[in-house]
Amino acid sequence: MADDRHIRRSGDDYAQALISLLPRGPAWPRDPDTTLIRSLIGLAQYWGFVDGRAGDLLETESDPRLTWELLPEWERAWGLPDPCVKEPTSPADRRRALVVKMTMLGGQSRQFFYDVADALGYEIKITEFSPYICGISQVGDTRGIDPDDPEHYRWMLGPPEIRFTWTVHVNALRLTYFRTGESMCGIDRLLRIGLATDLECVFDRWKPAHTDIVFDYSPFVALDYTEPFNTQYLALGMM
Repeated sequence: MADDRHIRRSGDDYAQALISLLPRGPAWPRDPDTTLIRSLIGLAQYWGFVDGRAGDLLETESDPRLTWELLPEWERAWGLPDPCVKEPTSPADRRRALVVKMTMLGGQSRQFFYDVADALGYEIKITEFSPYICGISQVGDTRGIDPDDPEHYRWMLGPPEIRFTWTVHVNALRLTYFRTGESMCGIDRLLRIGLATDLECVFDRWKPAHTDIVFDYSPFVALDYTEPFNTQYLALGMM
């Protein structure tokens, strides 16, 4: 199957096409040193530039996964950047957010929020709570009943309202690395450690209206600046 892509033509290609359309005769020389041919070659370079820019539009800027120059226009059309995102984001992060916004299907399942967190660059675990109800709940070790959270006790003593609360355990930092071809020298850092403010904002916006979320950051390990850099990140599981 042929690759259906725009075939780019250079200025010299357009020059050859224009020269081939010239009439025949002594008044229409083909010598490359003549004023006529040199003028046509010079004028054709403009059409080669236009052709290249059209190729960029068709091959790159029309694709939200690759766009660079038209990224602000894509974002404006889809209501981005998201007001929840306060920290500076790289072009690659912005394109990822654009694709997520364009392809996302709404939902309220646990997997939906896992997918949202993954798209934002976070690793999370969700814990839900159920109050103990006589005649329904079981006593003893009830861990393992929930296959999505095998270490969590299925029922807990507490007011009935705990069923409307769920905990989001943030298990990993959001790391944005400098990447050749995507990042910009002098603007993007070699490594940016992002806060989870965007995760909290998005979850609070899309959570079921009758529920409350508690964000748990206890899996984080406090950094000791007296230790070597590599030792600290090994403790966080980043290397």
